[in-house]
Parts: sequence; structure tokens; C-alpha cells
Amino acid sequence: MGGLAHFIEDEGIPTTLISLIRLHTETTTPPRALWVPFELGRPLGVPNDPEFQRRVLLSALRLFEAPKGPVLEDFAEDAPASGDQPTVMACPVDFAQEKTDLTDTEKLCAGLKKEMGSLRPWYDMTVRQRGRTTVGVSGLELDAVPDFICSFFDGRPPESPLKDVALPYALNLATDDLKAYYFEAITSQPGQESVSSAAVSDWFYGETVAGDVMYKLKEALGRSENKLLKVVGKVLIVPVSQAHRA
Repeated sequence: MGGLAHFIEDEGIPTTLISLIRLHTETTTPPRALWVPFELGRPLGVPNDPEFQRRVLLSALRLFEAPKGPVLEDFAEDAPASGDQPTVMACPVDFAQEKTDLTDTEKLCAGLKKEMGSLRPWYDMTVRQRGRTTVGVSGLELDAVPDFICSFFDGRPPESPLKDVALPYALNLATDDLKAYYFEAITSQPGQESVSSAAVSDWFYGETVAGDVMYKLKEALGRSENKLLKVVGKVLIVPVSQAHRA
């Protein structure tokens, strides 16, 4: 990022950035940078706090007033506290499966669809309240995501459902959509608007059917003959912080 900032600056466009890792910024020496003491992935602090986020952005923009660079300043405030744990879901659902002739894998995938359906009102509320969503990067309809992911469990990788997108990349985008759907749904529930990302991750991987599906997907990709699918399974499906649950 520092090198890109230098390039843009050399082209005559002043640049400034927000840094989450001070050591990296000290090494790359961009023209102007504001270091913030927030958790990774949250350069503006906790969600749903526009006044605080505005102060962060204004602090970064004020670096343009410096007579010369490189400039690296520290933001003077800590982020507002996030909740350590999500509260109990406001609409608990019993995911017990009826007695059928389905295999364990089929039951797991059916449970995923049922769970996603139970979260749909909360997800829809999030979209209405925020006027935006990060779900959709895969280009797949949301209802098609669970079937696509579960199609990897029978040992025969499917064709990519996306034109001109290789199967490993399509799968990575689909799992990003799945996680975004759950994260946006849970953070719209009362008491969870500013919950920490670590707590949401613990909830997703430790308490949902979707989390179980992700672990099973990681195992399935580990057996794949496709080297890139193996890489996706190893580093992109389950974060290192959740590997202990496997």
C-alpha cells in the first residue's frame, strides 16, 4: 500500500491512508498515514458509530496540512468498546432433523438451508436499515449458495457456476457470501450491533450449522486433486483463529 501511495503521489495526487499495523507503515513510509489502535478489519472502529468514524476520517484528512512527508501520526482515541460475546439469538430455532433416509451430509446441507431461512428476516432488516449489503460478490443467487458449497462433498468437484471464473475462485466468493450473510444477520439483532469481530467469528464457527459446513468443506477440499482447491481449503475456508474447533 505504501508503494502505491508513493506512485499516486508522484503522479501529482496527494494521498493519505489509515494504518492498522504500525510496523508495516513505518517500513513502507507512505507520504501520509494515520495509525489507529483498532482490531484488524476495522480501520474506522466499531460499526454503527458514525460520529467516531467521522473523527477518524477527519484526522486522516488533516494530514494533508503537513508541509512535507512522510508523515505518520497516531490516532489519539481507542475504539469504543465492542461486546465480547453475542447475546442469545432473538429467534432461536430448533434445527433437529426429522427421521429420514438422508445421509449425514444431506442432513447437514438441509440444516444449512433451514438455518439460512431462519436468519432471512434479520438479514433483510439489516439491508433495509443500512441500505447496502456485502452479500453478492459471487454473483450467485443466495438460495444457490448452499447447494453449490455442498456439491463438493461427494468427491466430484462440480463445474464452476460462474462464466469465466475458475472453480476455486467461484467457491471462495460463494463462501464469502455465506459468511457475510450470517455476519450481517446476527449484527442486526438487539444488543449485537457493535459486537467484536472475534465474537461473531466464534458464534459462526462454533454455534451454527454453517460453521459445521465450513469445516466439512475444508476437509473435502483437503482431499481434492485440484491443487488450487487444496489451497483454498487450507487457508481461506476456516481462519487460523478457529482451527482448534476442527
